[in-house]
Amino acid sequence: MWRDWLLRAAQVIGSLLGALVLASLLATLSQPTHGFWPLLSVFCAKFMAALEGDFGRSAVTGARSMAAAVAAFPATLQLLTVGAVIALVIGIPLGIVLSASRALRAAAPLIEIIAAMPVFVAALALIWIAVRVLHWSDASQTSALSWTALVRSGGWNAAWQTFALPALTVGAAGAASVQLSLRRAAVRAWSAPYRNGLRMMGLGTLDIDLRYAVPEVIAALLRDAGEIALALISATAVAEWVFHRDGAAVLFLKSAAFGDWNVAAAVLFLFAIIKLVAEFLGLAASWLVAPDEGAA
Repeated sequence: MWRDWLLRAAQVIGSLLGALVLASLLATLSQPTHGFWPLLSVFCAKFMAALEGDFGRSAVTGARSMAAAVAAFPATLQLLTVGAVIALVIGIPLGIVLSASRALRAAAPLIEIIAAMPVFVAALALIWIAVRVLHWSDASQTSALSWTALVRSGGWNAAWQTFALPALTVGAAGAASVQLSLRRAAVRAWSAPYRNGLRMMGLGTLDIDLRYAVPEVIAALLRDAGEIALALISATAVAEWVFHRDGAAVLFLKSAAFGDWNVAAAVLFLFAIIKLVAEFLGLAASWLVAPDEGAA
């Protein structure tokens, strides 16, 4: 088993280096060069500096790129956390219902279409509902504030109104990823060949599900934590842009738009860390839930 974990640790380190390489390539765009060797020289310099945590300075503000990314990160992390909770609350029951009920399996293609819908379309729909149905007409004026600032300025009601829309957008995208992962795992677990043998040994369906199928499904969902994190990050970038919230995700989009590649590289590396941490913790937790499945 220790060999498996050494291999996984090596994979994490390799993935971090790969994220540094990608970020360094992005930062290389901040110093246009002509010819392969000058470009390679700039890339090597950027990569060595990135290994020390130095992503250069912003071409727009002159501040340290990593400092700017870290300063904008708490708002994004808050939105990611709330969106992840919403994704689990909605996605897990939806995945279970669609997996367990034959009558509702017919709705699976519709769910796939909704899951494939661009996140910004869902965001625009939520804005329309907020303004036309819930009459949250002041949401666009205060959506850039943080949760604490909203509570201080307008009370809990204003904070809920202006934070709920982007959080629901992120949560909806995450829920689609969660239910899809859960349904895939449930199909594999409930169609496994060992179920027939266990029934012949006298075990009931419920007993088989609780002892074997449920741990396998949970472990598979945990192993997909990295993919779910990516879905949440992508949705957060769209939600911050559409709802005019200041965060690391929208900072990346603005940096790319203005050619501030050093800041874009720093933000990209932070998001890569989130994905890798979620993936590693998910693998570790899946091994605790189902050791045989986690080691596979």
